[in-house]
Amino acid sequence: MTKTTANAEQAVMTKESLKQFKGRSMAQETWRRLLKNKGAVIGMCFMILLIIVAILSQFIYNYEADIITMSAGSSAQAPTLQHIFGTDKYGRDIFARIIYGARYSLLIGAGSVFIGLAVGILLGSLAGFYGGFIDNLVMRANDILYAIPNIMIAVVVVSILGTSPASLLLSLSISAASAFARITRAAVMTIRGQEYVESAYAMGLPTWKVILRHIIPNCLSPIIVQVTLAIGNNIIAASSLSFLGVGIAPPMPEWGAMLSDGRQFIRSYPWMCIFPGLAIMVTVLALNLMGDGLRDALDPKMKK
Repeated sequence: MTKTTANAEQAVMTKESLKQFKGRSMAQETWRRLLKNKGAVIGMCFMILLIIVAILSQFIYNYEADIITMSAGSSAQAPTLQHIFGTDKYGRDIFARIIYGARYSLLIGAGSVFIGLAVGILLGSLAGFYGGFIDNLVMRANDILYAIPNIMIAVVVVSILGTSPASLLLSLSISAASAFARITRAAVMTIRGQEYVESAYAMGLPTWKVILRHIIPNCLSPIIVQVTLAIGNNIIAASSLSFLGVGIAPPMPEWGAMLSDGRQFIRSYPWMCIFPGLAIMVTVLALNLMGDGLRDALDPKMKK
């Protein structure tokens, strides 16, 4: 009798859970499964906090007085309560510069990815949908770009246009567009023969509406995951270029430029390199955790 009751209760619970699942949209179900991933939640919370702090930094600190003004009397001070990350060789507070510099790293990392995303989705959709000459043209040009290291492309573009946030943004967008074009093309080629695409044509929809309404929305799962990973990669690339002296020029507080300024003092004043390096590492780790969580949440094979 007890087993029968337990089985009945379990069946009722199963039916209720199925009803709840049917009542949720795909976005709601993805969000629910994402929140179950502790790593993704930690990464998402850190990124939200970092974005809020980066936005508020311009109201908390004065750029002229707190970020770039030199103070010879407080140069190379170890971390204290007054300067929790210490000061650099010019006496500038490293914590303030890291917080303020988050704006540059996030804007360049995210901005270059979204510009590359728009171009890559457009080119990849055309190549995957039409095939033939358009596919060969887009993908052969993409192969040429893919054969050149991302850092090399960025160095060439920045060398031609000069060291500025705009030129750095453009150079990283080219590499991002190449990766997104490949992903979008592969996804479109698997979708273009589906029945709902043929039904859309039978209803008289033009090709551009079929691509925008039916093909691109169904390609977004792998693209969303790639976006989070690409932002982290572009933050590292931007910091690497600034470290090499061809990115954002001092005295702007970009994390890679701060690492470059402190590398000659890494033995005597290690905090000048440790904290900017930690800022890059933790931010990229948080983005990777989010990407892993999104991949699991959007993967149909992971659903239970």
